[in-house]
Amino acid sequence: MNERVTIVGAGLMGAGLAAVFARGGHAVTVTDPIDAALKTLPERVQQILASIGAPARDADRVVVAASLKDAVSGADLVIEAAPEKLELKQQLFAEIEAAARPDCILASNTSVIPIGRVMARVKGKHRALGTHWWNPPYLVPLVEVIQTAETDPAIVTRMIDLLAKLGKVPVHVKKDVPGFVGNRLQHALWREAISLVENGVCDAATVDLVVKNSFGARLAVLGPLENADLVGTDLTLDIHKQVLGDLEDSHAPSPFLENLVAGGKLGFKSHEGFRSWTDAEIADLRARIVAHLKKSFS
Repeated sequence: MNERVTIVGAGLMGAGLAAVFARGGHAVTVTDPIDAALKTLPERVQQILASIGAPARDADRVVVAASLKDAVSGADLVIEAAPEKLELKQQLFAEIEAAARPDCILASNTSVIPIGRVMARVKGKHRALGTHWWNPPYLVPLVEVIQTAETDPAIVTRMIDLLAKLGKVPVHVKKDVPGFVGNRLQHALWREAISLVENGVCDAATVDLVVKNSFGARLAVLGPLENADLVGTDLTLDIHKQVLGDLEDSHAPSPFLENLVAGGKLGFKSHEGFRSWTDAEIADLRARIVAHLKKSFS
């Protein structure tokens, strides 16, 4: 059965989600308080669908609504894709719940905030859960489905089944922790990467070269725990006894990173972060990312 899906947020992620559900045959309504975002949404959805070789008619399944109430009132599923501001998300879900049907599933696309905190003002917490999509959602297969202590297991199953039918790779996150699974793993690596640069072990370019030309090259087919079994848990234990005590274990952001931000070195936004970037280098890297994802997941 095709679901009636509402996306709250017409930014990059919202447009991508709309394209995914429209491609899957679902009727999609998108709402956003910013008029300019809504006006450009149909064209952006068309561009996304064209980039993945989908029929242009799929875009006809996407409509926009200026009113949040109108957008969610008939939905089977509402996915919030608003900025990562807790108070904003909490207020949105209070308004969504008041306007949505009692059987409508309420999902947040937050990437790090625990779902229980996002849904704090929701009364029917049994139908609330997280669906963390990775950017761009029309190319990256994974969706983390996060269950809170109050989520009805049947709602989790229904969401996982829906995502699988869309061709995604849904995974069940059984405990509602900050960052879920993917971002906890990713930022543990980033913390050590920043520490290596901060402590003069190597420069930023070397960190990226090491990752891309060693274990990073095989991660798509060999996950970390598969690798541990491959080399042997005994060898893994021996290595951990030697190296874990020397790894970065700070519970606060790196002062090196804080100084970059304080100095206006914001990465691509300012053309300088851990490294300096020209417009041509930025465009080239973005293009290579998209080409790699299309090749990997087409």
